[in-house]
Amino acid sequence: MNKSDLIDAIATDAGISKTAAKAALESVTNNVTSTLKDGGKVSLIGWGTWSVSKRPARDGRNPQTGATIKIAAKNVVKFKPGAGLSDAVN
Repeated sequence: MNKSDLIDAIATDAGISKTAAKAALESVTNNVTSTLKDGGKVSLIGWGTWSVSKRPARDGRNPQTGATIKIAAKNVVKFKPGAGLSDAVN
């Protein structure tokens, strides 16, 4: 499922226009992104939790040459599925 398929599904399920469904989906994604960018966490009970984790700088290795390289520190987004989502998938 891609973004346009999701917009179609939201519009059908909620009985709203595709324009309204697109606006709602963009609002959700923008708010989740904004919260994570500010270092917060987003929890949807029964579905899952997004959080940001800091990955420290480290030394790596170029597999072609064997040379040591520096890998910069960065923030990564993590998702932990909730019990409801896990049960639905299994």
